[in-house]
Amino acid sequence: MRGPGQANPGDARQTARLVRLLFVLQCISMGAMEMSGPFWPIHLRAMSSSDAVFGFAGIAVYVGPMLGIVLTSAFWGRIGDRYGHKPMMLRALAGLCLTQLALAWAQDVWTVLVLRFLQGACAGYIAPAQAYGVSIENPLRRGRLFAFLQVSTNVGSLMGAVVGGLILDLATFFWINIVAAALCASCAAAVALCLPAVPPAAAPASDAKATRAARGKDWCTPQVLMLLGTIGLLQMSRMIPQTPFSLYVSSVFDVRNWVVGLCYGSLALGFIVSAAPWARYFERRQPDDTLRRMGVVVAACAALMTLAACTRSIAVFVAVYFLWGLLLGATTPVLTALISRTAGNARQGHLLGMTQSVSQISSIAGISLGGWLSQAAGLQYTYVLVAAAYLMALLPMLVLQRRCGPLLAGRPVDPA
Repeated sequence: MRGPGQANPGDARQTARLVRLLFVLQCISMGAMEMSGPFWPIHLRAMSSSDAVFGFAGIAVYVGPMLGIVLTSAFWGRIGDRYGHKPMMLRALAGLCLTQLALAWAQDVWTVLVLRFLQGACAGYIAPAQAYGVSIENPLRRGRLFAFLQVSTNVGSLMGAVVGGLILDLATFFWINIVAAALCASCAAAVALCLPAVPPAAAPASDAKATRAARGKDWCTPQVLMLLGTIGLLQMSRMIPQTPFSLYVSSVFDVRNWVVGLCYGSLALGFIVSAAPWARYFERRQPDDTLRRMGVVVAACAALMTLAACTRSIAVFVAVYFLWGLLLGATTPVLTALISRTAGNARQGHLLGMTQSVSQISSIAGISLGGWLSQAAGLQYTYVLVAAAYLMALLPMLVLQRRCGPLLAGRPVDPA
């Protein structure tokens, strides 16, 4: 029974209001983190004692938070399943606030790197926010929920980078971190005051014995593992061009920096435009039908990346990036919703935390692979590798359709 002030999933208007609030909070908090994102190399260059230290720090400052999330996200998810996801959101925002404050006063490279790792390990806001959203949203609308929250992350990233650049033009890097800490503190206050507590979902009584026997292993089914592998391969494919992107565009097309930024932003713009329509398109389809149609989307991504590798027209390249963003809006949010449907509400935090960990590991792999390829083989092969990675992502989807589709389709969705 729900206590006073607690969310009632049956109240559609209240649920819509809470989901919109989650969108705003995620947009602001992720924007706060991205305010410093593009400018860490500038800050670290001034701190570094040598080129070797700077080269290491320039990678570790981005990989560190991802590694922290990989190591702790599933743990925090299990804690959220047991004690509620609102406390985990507050814990994450408090961690972001405190580490940003500490980073403002950090005076050497190694302190910055340790704090960035702790930022990922202590924070990890996205997974508990998703799990909280699942606890209040209609199960049939989970795809739309995940798309909505990922759009929020993309909007926050775009806005944060612009605001961070403005602050750096007017002040110093110190103030980027101070403003980010203040924004995270305000988000924590909003979560505490405006989001109702939702008690942890209990496993069905009929499954209690099985739940106790399988505790800690309930997510480890062939279907979930293959879906996680698919998400991982898709995320890796997306991140391969991250490191060589600006060098590739500048050298191949010989354009100015604002055009490079336009190309980069067109991907996020395509995602923002398409994520919600894709979620509505897929939300009432059966899992096997979803996988078949998702295979077409992934094959289209591979074809677009082949075109990106061949074109020497900047207009075509920008259009390809925008279309790629449109297709990406159909991938991770829909597959995350499919994973969410395989677990009961009592295990959402653990499973979504695991999904977040896989995504971060894959991002690290994609960034590393793209950086290595640009040095070892040359920039011209970047998008050939991306296309090959997308074709590789089709393999677990085909296996799921042929062998595990009926099992996946047969899993019931727990009522909200």
